[in-house]
Formats: sequence, C-alpha cells, structure tokens
Amino acid sequence: MSSTPSEAAGYAGSQALPARTHVHVPEPTHRRVRVLQALALLATGLLAGAFGYGAANLVPTFNAVPLDMRLSFHAELMKMNGITMQAAMAVSTLSTLALAALTRGRARLIAGAAGLLTLASFLITRLGNVPINGRIKEWALSSAPADHAEILRRWELFNNLRTLTALTAFVLLIALALTGGYPQVRGYETRP
Repeated sequence: MSSTPSEAAGYAGSQALPARTHVHVPEPTHRRVRVLQALALLATGLLAGAFGYGAANLVPTFNAVPLDMRLSFHAELMKMNGITMQAAMAVSTLSTLALAALTRGRARLIAGAAGLLTLASFLITRLGNVPINGRIKEWALSSAPADHAEILRRWELFNNLRTLTALTAFVLLIALALTGGYPQVRGYETRP
C-alpha cells in the first residue's frame, strides 16, 4: 500500500495537506508554444549554421585568394545574403522572444536569453558588418585603401562575434528542447 506525500513526510493528524492543483493547459495553447519553439529552433539553427559556415569556410577562402577576387566575390555574396540573412535573423529573434513571452520560469529565461543573443547577432551585423560590406562593394569597383587589411580584420571580428552569439542562442534552444515535456505556459500551471 502506498502512502500519500503527507504520510511519507510523517505528517500526523487527521488533516491532509492540500493537494497541488493542476490546471490543464488547452491543447491549442500547447500546440502553439511547441510550433513556436520548433520555429525558433529551426530559424536559429539556420542562422548559426550559415554564420558558422561563413566563419569556418568562407573567411579562410577569402584570405587565401587574391584581394581583387575576394572583394568581387564578397560584394556579390553580400547581395544574396542581404535578404536571406536578414530574414533568418528576424524570424529567429521574433520567434524566440515570442516564445519567452508565452512561457514562464526557466523556459522563459532560456528563450529570452536566446532572443537577446539573436538580436545581438542582428545588431552586430547591421552596425558592424554591413557598413564594411558597403566599403568592400566600393573597393570592388575601384581599389582598396592602404588600411584595407585592418578593416577586413574588423569585419572578421564582427563576423566571429555574430557567429558566437547565434551559436550560443542555438545551444540554449537545444537545451530547452531537450529538457523534455512542455515548457510552462504563462497563465497556466502545467502537469509535471
């Protein structure tokens, strides 16, 4: 015969401890949170993967080819990346911050941190890489200035920073997904 938690704790007396009340979260709410969690994980994974590929493969290749080839390729690549990377950063940031708004407890903290990290990737890109990309585009049409190596090193530093922030956000979302069960939904107490 199994004992109740109050009996197991040695609670004496005729009164039982109040049972923890569980409020069932409606299935559509759980479904929305899970879909949002999946979208955040997918978008952030794509973002981290794209930045990681660039840091691991493109940047070393940029540094291995003649400068004029690097500048031409870099300028063309940024035309293509402008739309796709901005979209990935926007979806990643919005989905993780929405996930944070809909959850509570540890899930909220993790999703919020991931959202702030993806926002940091966006800000690093817009304020660091994009202005240098504009200069690289000009250099591809004319010539690079004497201090081009230092400017390109700064671009690589910004690239490494945004890669690190995106990768950290992705790792946080993986950790959130691996904790199992539903994230606690704001306004509802979920079953253990």
